[in-house]
Amino acid sequence: MVNEKIVNLLSFLADLAENNNREWFQANKSRYDDAHGTFLDFAAQYLARLTEIDPSLEGLQPKDCVWRIYRDTRFSKDKRPYKEWFGVFPAAKGGKKSLRGGYYMHFQPGCCMFAGGIWAPEPDLLKALRTEIEANYEEVEAIMANSQWQKYFGDFDTEWMLKKVPAGFDPDFVHADWLKRKAYTFSTPFTDKQVCAPDFLDRVIDVARAAKPMNDFLNYTFEEYGEFAPRACR
Repeated sequence: MVNEKIVNLLSFLADLAENNNREWFQANKSRYDDAHGTFLDFAAQYLARLTEIDPSLEGLQPKDCVWRIYRDTRFSKDKRPYKEWFGVFPAAKGGKKSLRGGYYMHFQPGCCMFAGGIWAPEPDLLKALRTEIEANYEEVEAIMANSQWQKYFGDFDTEWMLKKVPAGFDPDFVHADWLKRKAYTFSTPFTDKQVCAPDFLDRVIDVARAAKPMNDFLNYTFEEYGEFAPRACR
């Protein structure tokens, strides 16, 4: 048994990836409308369920947390006019514009995933995060020791790292690799089959529940160091 609407959503995105041009998109506008409607329905249910476990999301609407499918190609060598994915990012105080750790869900055929934490922090925020992690590493250790965290994440993502511990931090720190991070994200993939299962929303909420303690730790930095300017909408 599968969720046929999600199957159709992924099918549309797969076809869009092979035909990323305005002529094809206009000819398949009704398919886009159906897929986008399915995605917005998911986003609304996802946000409602998330708010039950993280009250800081109260007041957010799906429109605050999702991106338009149209790409801004003005300053890019990549002139494909459309994003080939749907994404929803519930995060306190701004949704997709927030710098805080949130609960990102990415729909893309063969590349579906959940991600938490803070991506692409501004330099002052990144320094603040490193400072908090160095000073309170035992709390991070405790979060990562939890069986649900280990089931889904294991550690922070490693895609964005420096070669050396940055100046001002202890190169002999017990978790020096944490200080090399240029982003504090953590993620887990989903197969297309999992995403299309009728119980997928329950599954991703379980993952989000495992992510919340680390999001809370990272978001505490905002309270400790003050607010940071919101990022531009991507």
